[in-house]
Amino acid sequence: MADEDGVLTNLDNAGTGGGGKPNGADTQPAVGIITQYVKDLSVENPNAPDVYQWTDAPQIDVQFNIGAESIGNDVHEVMLKLTLTASSQQGQAYIVDLAYCGLVGMRNIGEEQAHAFLYAEAPRLLFPFARQVVADAVRNAGFPPLMLDPIDFNGLYVQRLQARRAEEAAGGDPVAPVTGNS
Repeated sequence: MADEDGVLTNLDNAGTGGGGKPNGADTQPAVGIITQYVKDLSVENPNAPDVYQWTDAPQIDVQFNIGAESIGNDVHEVMLKLTLTASSQQGQAYIVDLAYCGLVGMRNIGEEQAHAFLYAEAPRLLFPFARQVVADAVRNAGFPPLMLDPIDFNGLYVQRLQARRAEEAAGGDPVAPVTGNS
């Protein structure tokens, strides 16, 4: 920032004695979604056009999986993978596979809190957008839009964490990362 005389003032060091950010901002915990995107989307309509003549309501099976991977300094990719299969007695109506991702920036966060954010909070933040992609994909396949029910990612995370701890206490291998069925 320049003052009236055109001299630059360094606001980053203001009030800190020349070192670091004001009020210790460089050591404060910070977490945020940097961007989100469709990494992979597949829509199959294997029995078209016959499927549009079927009268039975399809049964919907929803499978989901959550993954997180470090991709750089303080940046992780969180992937919410959804697979939806609609079937009736006549066969499969449609199949939707979606890998919806978000880049998460994290700084000065403890390992336990980072894990909870990556596997519970980040999927909760990404889900409404993934839900919209699924609804549009199903509609574009010629069916009524499918609005997925909300998922309690935090509750699932806590259940999975408890199961992992119980398994480790019993002397077995820890349970795999958070996944679920709906």
